[in-house]
Amino acid sequence: MGAAERRPMHAVWLIALWLAGPGNLPLWQRIFALEGTLAHRLVLLAGLGLVVTAATAALLSLLAWPRVFRPAATLLVLVAAFNTHFMWQYGVVMDPTMLANVAHTDVREVRDLLSLHLVGTVLLVAGPPLWWLWHRPVVSRVWWAQTGRNLTGVVVGLLVMVGAGLASYQGLASLMRNHKDVRYMINPLNSVYAATRVAADQLPPQVRTLQPTGEDATLGASYATQVRPPLLMLVVGETARAENWGLNGYARETTPALRRWQEQSGLVNFPQVRSCGTNTQVSLPCIFSPLTREDGGDKTPTQENLLDVLQRAGLAVLWLDNQSGCKGICDRVSHASTSELNLPGLCEGGECFDEAMLHGLDERIAALDPVRRARGVVLVMHQMGSHGPAYSKRTPVDRKPFLPECTSNTLSACAPEQLVNAYDNTIAYTDHFLGQSLQWLQQQSTEGRFDTGMIYVSDHGESLGENGLYLHGVPYAFAPDQQTHVPMVGWLSPALQQRSGVSIDCLRQQAAARLSHDNVFHTVLGLMDVSTQARDNALNVVAPCRS
Repeated sequence: MGAAERRPMHAVWLIALWLAGPGNLPLWQRIFALEGTLAHRLVLLAGLGLVVTAATAALLSLLAWPRVFRPAATLLVLVAAFNTHFMWQYGVVMDPTMLANVAHTDVREVRDLLSLHLVGTVLLVAGPPLWWLWHRPVVSRVWWAQTGRNLTGVVVGLLVMVGAGLASYQGLASLMRNHKDVRYMINPLNSVYAATRVAADQLPPQVRTLQPTGEDATLGASYATQVRPPLLMLVVGETARAENWGLNGYARETTPALRRWQEQSGLVNFPQVRSCGTNTQVSLPCIFSPLTREDGGDKTPTQENLLDVLQRAGLAVLWLDNQSGCKGICDRVSHASTSELNLPGLCEGGECFDEAMLHGLDERIAALDPVRRARGVVLVMHQMGSHGPAYSKRTPVDRKPFLPECTSNTLSACAPEQLVNAYDNTIAYTDHFLGQSLQWLQQQSTEGRFDTGMIYVSDHGESLGENGLYLHGVPYAFAPDQQTHVPMVGWLSPALQQRSGVSIDCLRQQAAARLSHDNVFHTVLGLMDVSTQARDNALNVVAPCRS
């Protein structure tokens, strides 16, 4: 009998050492780059390395059953390998919101993330330990003996972890306090913690119904004398950051169409808007939540949302999606996806450009409940927008004003100016899409079908290599400005201005005020003249400008 067979904990500690070492290279690289003396950094590396090794060994000891250990250890090693790639390539960390975002990723998004670099990293990090692990014999023991060994392993691991933590407490406490992102870089414990939090957040809603919101919702006085019903288009952008938004003073003109609407047709730009989260999984529900971010709007929804209130008031609601879904927001209203379309020039390989949402829009509106439609319509359009890392795929070949552009999904391998070109092209295409949408709305108003208006706001921003970060999803507490400062614009037709009593000149004077996703719920209710105790006029952007 070999030594490995005589000592089953041998495998536990070897796998733990590998995970703590090669499996955490981005973590050690991050710590080694900190300010301070070399001796100080080496002490931090040693102390944290021992804590991580012991904690991982304690976790693996819990799983050290003959038929469980190898598949469980394999999963942890693969998770660490994939985390290593994405932390290296994009500077992301694995916190609960990031894992929730990953869980809702669709096939198109996964395809954009695949690369040879990913394969290489996984092979280098996961290959050696998995080859060794699966070539070891499996030793079976009676359950009571195995239980004792496992518990002994857990206790030893925890004792070593506590001892190492106490011995290097001063340095580790300072590290975790001043560099909070480090705690989300510890592989694979970061994913274990995130999975536990996500499970705790996601399971309860499956066994309880959402709390009703706006049960008292009624339509205001404007509906009693209306000549035409209102139609408000709410465009939820994807990954657009305010820094590259032309109307906000960006050096490049990435928003020429919107600028014309601003100069000629009363479009209002809001330059100081903050997102509720740094990924779609958090921000999208928060935009439609009656709760502010401070009150829990960024948490897993427990209440009905804006669309429920609008529908309860008697309006027609339609959600059109060109993304990976509405995260449950549109489940109780009419909704459709561009995945059903196959439009030449607009759709290819299971993905459509955002303009596809305008295809057949008149027919979609006409198919809504006629009684509700006669009162008014709220149309939500969820963009693909600037979704990365394959920015070049988000824009048609004839809509690329900034060249040459990065065509790789390994963003760190692209020249910085080409990466910015690719991203700016997506903003310019969003500008084109919004211009087309505004033309459609203006036509509806001119032809006397509806009194129309539009609000556009992005769900979150994006990092393009600043401070070594790419994409988005950094925990909100220490997210960079590029991921939380988002663009927002609003436009009301003359008929909707008259109907709502909103002064555009006043709105422009108020536009520089600090706003956030918290304002959307209440502003939409205000524009649609829906009365309910759930509506807070202090958060209604247009309230100060109503005559």
